[in-house]
Amino acid sequence: MSPVSFRPATPRDYPAICGLTDSEAELFRIYPRGRYPLTPQQIEKLARERIALTVAEDAAGHIIGFANLYDHAPGRWAFIGNLIIATPQRGKGLGKALLTHMIAIAFEELALPEVRISVFADNTAALLLYRSVGFTPYDIEERKTPQGEHAALVHLSMTITPPGQPL
Repeated sequence: MSPVSFRPATPRDYPAICGLTDSEAELFRIYPRGRYPLTPQQIEKLARERIALTVAEDAAGHIIGFANLYDHAPGRWAFIGNLIIATPQRGKGLGKALLTHMIAIAFEELALPEVRISVFADNTAALLLYRSVGFTPYDIEERKTPQGEHAALVHLSMTITPPGQPL
C-alpha cells in the first residue's frame, strides 16, 4: 500500500467524497438512505448527524477513502458507517487500514467498549474484511434494495476488554 494518511473530513472534501461511489447499487451498500448520485448536500447532512467523519488521502492529497461513526451511544458503542474506498485503490489494504483507524477512534478517543458495523450479506469482501479484524455477527435485518428486492443486512460487533478484566 502506498503512503496514506487519515484526517477529519472538511466541507471542501465533500465533492471528492461524492466521487467515491460509482453506481446506485454501490451507494446503497454504503449508505442505504442516500440518493444516487451522492451530493455534497447529503454529506453535509451526514456531518450534522454523525461524528468522526474521516477521509483517507494518498501522498498527492487525493481523497481515496471515507468513513464515519454513527448511532453513538456514549459509554456503550458506535457504528462505523459509510466505509468506502476509491475503486482503483481497492484490494490494496486501504479498507483494512481505514477500518482499523475508525476502530481506534471508537476505542481510544471515545473510550467505547464496543464498536459495531453493518454490511449487506452479498458483500463478501467486506464480510471477510470485518471478520479478519475481529468483528462477529450478532443480528440480521431485512432491508429492501432501491429496486424493491429483499436484502439481508448483517450487524457485527467487536468489544474491547478493559485493562485488568479477564479475556
